[in-house]
Amino acid sequence: MFINNLEPILFHWGLITIRWYGLLLACGVISALLILLKLFKQSKYSVALLFDLFTWLIIGGLVGARLGEVLFYNPSFYFSHPLEIIFINHGGLSSHGMTLGILATFALYYKIKRIDIRKYIDTIVISIPLLASFIRIGNYFNSEILGTPTNFAWGVWFQRVDGSELYRHPVQIYESLTTLGLFFVLYFVYKKYKNRVPQYFFLNLFFITYFFARFILEFFKARQGIDDTSLLTAGQILSIPFIAVGILYFISYFRKRRRIVTT
Repeated sequence: MFINNLEPILFHWGLITIRWYGLLLACGVISALLILLKLFKQSKYSVALLFDLFTWLIIGGLVGARLGEVLFYNPSFYFSHPLEIIFINHGGLSSHGMTLGILATFALYYKIKRIDIRKYIDTIVISIPLLASFIRIGNYFNSEILGTPTNFAWGVWFQRVDGSELYRHPVQIYESLTTLGLFFVLYFVYKKYKNRVPQYFFLNLFFITYFFARFILEFFKARQGIDDTSLLTAGQILSIPFIAVGILYFISYFRKRRRIVTT
């Protein structure tokens, strides 16, 4: 078993404070951008457009992620401490809120810029699990999004949270490894089949794979946002609509393929 007594602050000097969470978030953003640069160049898409759109998506995604955390998981705390809403370096980003924020940003970008960006969505989505993987490591350093108690050999005692000895599933690590694996799967499938599948194929593949994995991993998380008597956690309830949208897309896709084959 392991002990987590990590200090969330990496560096502090005067008014300057660098937290592990912020550093890992920045690393995730940079890594996602580098991947997208490679994919855009290979597809001969506009790199200038990528930088502009990516800036919008980072802002929109972070706003959505923070509002998702505030509204879905801990509204009573944030409404009592409204200034805490802006301190994302203290942790607390919702993947469901981030996804909604990114989708809303795509719509807003199209409305304001009048640029048809639909063909880029399937490429952009490939990088999201990679970013999520870095964020979950940041959660581990912050000792947040804790797992349920366990007797497994890899259980972790989060000493900054649990005063007495209590070992928990390191669910942040579970999710980080899962999203990293999902990134490689999406990347491989995209490289191999991107010219053979219809629009929004990878967006909906992301919906199903990411949120199904999130649904399963919620069983190893301590409850957030919904009281302990609920059958499902807040994260599971919020994942269901995304999974349903993805399934409906693929049902429609395979029905169309079957009609084409039979005719």
